[in-house]
Amino acid sequence: MISATTTGISTDLSRAARRQWLVFAIALLLMSIAALYGAGIYGRSAALSTLREQGRTEANLKVALLRAVLERPRALPFLLARDPDVENALTGADPAGRALLDRKLEELVAGTSAAVIYVIDSKGMAIAASNWREPTSFVGSNYLFRAYFSDAMKAGTAEQFAMGSVSKRPGLYISHRIGPATSPLGVVVAKMEFDRLEQDWQETQRPSYVVDADHVVLITSIPSWRFMTTEPLPSESLTAIRESLQFGEAPLAQLPFERAGATDLIRAILPGGGAESYLRVAAPVASTPWQFEYLVPVAGAIAAGMREARLAALLAIGAITLAAAIWLRRRQTALADAARDQAAREELERRVDARTRDLSLARDRLQAEIVDHRETETRLQAVQQDLVQANRLAILGQIAAGVAHEINQPLATIRAYADNSKVFLARSRPEPVLENLGLIADLTERIAKITEDLKALARKGRSGEEAVELREIVDGAVMLLRSRFTGRLDRLAIAPMPGGLDVMGNRLRLEQVFINLFQNALEAVEDKADGRVDVSVAVVDAEVVATVADNGPGISPAILASLFEPFNTSKEKGLGLGLVIAKDIVADYGGRLEVETDMRGARFRVHLRKAQA
Repeated sequence: MISATTTGISTDLSRAARRQWLVFAIALLLMSIAALYGAGIYGRSAALSTLREQGRTEANLKVALLRAVLERPRALPFLLARDPDVENALTGADPAGRALLDRKLEELVAGTSAAVIYVIDSKGMAIAASNWREPTSFVGSNYLFRAYFSDAMKAGTAEQFAMGSVSKRPGLYISHRIGPATSPLGVVVAKMEFDRLEQDWQETQRPSYVVDADHVVLITSIPSWRFMTTEPLPSESLTAIRESLQFGEAPLAQLPFERAGATDLIRAILPGGGAESYLRVAAPVASTPWQFEYLVPVAGAIAAGMREARLAALLAIGAITLAAAIWLRRRQTALADAARDQAAREELERRVDARTRDLSLARDRLQAEIVDHRETETRLQAVQQDLVQANRLAILGQIAAGVAHEINQPLATIRAYADNSKVFLARSRPEPVLENLGLIADLTERIAKITEDLKALARKGRSGEEAVELREIVDGAVMLLRSRFTGRLDRLAIAPMPGGLDVMGNRLRLEQVFINLFQNALEAVEDKADGRVDVSVAVVDAEVVATVADNGPGISPAILASLFEPFNTSKEKGLGLGLVIAKDIVADYGGRLEVETDMRGARFRVHLRKAQA
């Protein structure tokens, strides 16, 4: 009876096992198909994403190189428009003057990256050119029809990429008007060609080109693509471009591009090859209406990405299949063992009881660890509170040190005025005493203002700004240093400053900046017999730059690395706060403090915003 029952259970288990393996095989097949399909999509997407990042990086590098090439010749027309020889050649009828200008332009173009430099009079006629010796000389040609001439006559400057009407070579024409807008004398033009740049692009073996606002290819690594378009041109734009002869007789046909799904994927036909898929990466060219485009082949990368993704998927499926088969086989074996051997239950119950005891012990250990963890957390909180209190005390110490450093100069000056007053009283001269007392009162107000400003600095605050004359700031700083450096201020050489030169800031706080800089510079040269501190001022665009330069030993690299950090100083009694405070003051008013040092000494430059008139 027991044998028959066992045989029946074994038969039922065998049938159930066969059904389970059949379901397992079908599920594995469906999972494999879905996984391979998904892996292909993921691999393709990942490969395209990687190509996009690489393409953007390479495109940005090429755009940076293009911008560097563009910027070099742009200053030539601007400078030549102010050259007296150019104006004399346009206003005078002397052929010798124009011949002299021809030779001058010829010498100038040899030392620049420009292809040709030429001068056009107000009627559009070229009167002088750097290629005056060549058969294709521009001299005598009329450029009245060129946009770079007419636009420069109207607006002052112009740029146009076009095919040369004489040289038949493409290039960028950069022009600048000569003379005022009311009575222009003509235009000076520098033509720039990009042959070297295109050769560099050709070495990458990937199509690279620049298009203008009308999608016309201007600069390209594939010469046959020049003056073709990446997008269809409207008929009116096509007619206007052909009539202007900007690109000569170029047909302006559309490039053999065809979109391939995504917006940045195209199929293109390269000269001498078949159609291939490319990833088109675009980047704007700053300061121009141009756009740089870069074609990255995708077929090989996509195939490799899909292959790697599918291989990883197959490996994962294999691992999952093996694990699932082992699990299923073990489950079936466990069921069969349970059905054939009732004694296994008793063994299982015994093991469960043993496991329960182990879990109880583990629970007790875990509770003990939790108690230890809570005690540790309590101690950690106490340590954190101690650290917070220590940090507060450190901040109070820094503020106290800052106050002591900043009021040192006014206190020294007060002491000097007080000593002078004693001398004047002894000599029965009350007038200087009264004047000194007034100055002492002003300096006490200054100390109060410094403490208020340092409080604001601790709160990350900022004093109100106003237009202040720079000369008054420098004079105030020198006045406060007079007592400290008696007999040595002759080493401080201040260049004449223009009157009415105002900067934005607070006079008192900016005086603190120059006091620190003057004092540091004078102390740096005090041991040199020929010590000298030069102070000069220059106006650069919307900034006023004050330079304090000394011929001392300079700043050591160890100090320079953390020059603007608190308590960093090379002086025995210094606090290391002067330059930190000075930098923060200048930054509060939108400026910056820079330093240079070498064997000739140190140079500090204070950049301040110029006040609007």
